[in-house]
Amino acid sequence: MVPFLRILGIETSCDETAAAVVERDAEGNANVLSDVVLSQLDEHSAYGGVVPEIAARAHVEALDELIEEALKRANVSLDEVDAIAATSGPGLIGGLLVGLMTGKAIARAAGKPLYAVNHLEGHALTARLTDGLAFPYLMLLVSGGHTQLILVRGVGEYQRWGTTIDDALGEAFDKTAKLLGLPYPGGPAVERMARDGNPDRFAFPRPLVGEGRLDFSFSGLKTAVRQAAQDIAPLSDQDVADICASFQKAISRTLKDRIGRGLQRFKTEFAATDEKPALVVAGGVAANLELRGTLQALCDKNGFRFIAPPLHLCTDNAVMIAWAGLERMATGAAPDPLDVQPRSRWPLDSNAETLIGFGKRGAKA
Repeated sequence: MVPFLRILGIETSCDETAAAVVERDAEGNANVLSDVVLSQLDEHSAYGGVVPEIAARAHVEALDELIEEALKRANVSLDEVDAIAATSGPGLIGGLLVGLMTGKAIARAAGKPLYAVNHLEGHALTARLTDGLAFPYLMLLVSGGHTQLILVRGVGEYQRWGTTIDDALGEAFDKTAKLLGLPYPGGPAVERMARDGNPDRFAFPRPLVGEGRLDFSFSGLKTAVRQAAQDIAPLSDQDVADICASFQKAISRTLKDRIGRGLQRFKTEFAATDEKPALVVAGGVAANLELRGTLQALCDKNGFRFIAPPLHLCTDNAVMIAWAGLERMATGAAPDPLDVQPRSRWPLDSNAETLIGFGKRGAKA
């Protein structure tokens, strides 16, 4: 039987600095003792996006105090923690260096094992923390940097069924918002404006709908939005709302087709599974209520459970990093050496074909 475990998690992959203390009991149940997140929204909003150098500096300035606060709220000392888990990739290399080096230093000084965690694996396993979900299940990862449909077979066992061939969904939201003069971050701004808009005013394209492959594409949709905005400029508030609503509707219909095909494939490949199949949505874009509603209806129609973690666990956080470390510990996986290096690119499925770029640091997605 796996013993009771407690771990300190550290997350610094982008523009949130976070620390958390999480426990896992012998039956696999989670207990979040603390969850501290400091957003850098104010530092980056003036630039319309994340500035890597500013993000790294902010992590340096805040991380030590956040770790102390996480331990204080958990009412534990470092001596009472079994291991350290720190995000090692993918993400902005400067931020990853700050968090991973801090994790290494604490592990060395306190004599604790270190687990260098894939940020995407943190998202992939969050539903096991919140809902006790059994393997296998499907995950739709939608964030500023990734849009992927992943088969989650087990801890460390992932198969990519679909990915974006150009822009990530979160990137499409942010660029659309910037084009329309909306504030950063773009996703929530577009969603707010869409509530007062007419989703049928603009017939935006729904890329790859009808194709058998399970990949995604959002570049053409983004271009269509730019063209529509230019054609009716200058834009009134209602114009902006209508564009946002029509944009969001096109995305919902695209996901309905893409994910619907994925659900059918899952049911075919796992027909003998007794458990009700599940689709998990993770990543920052998973906070969009319109998209959640579309996916919920799709799952209801196809006999799937739909699992969306609480909103605060969809965006970057250290709870999921701690939990991913705990899941690895529970499998008996060895800790990482203290010379482990951060990776700006780190796909979950290392065997999947690269579709949108491969450089010295590895596959982009």
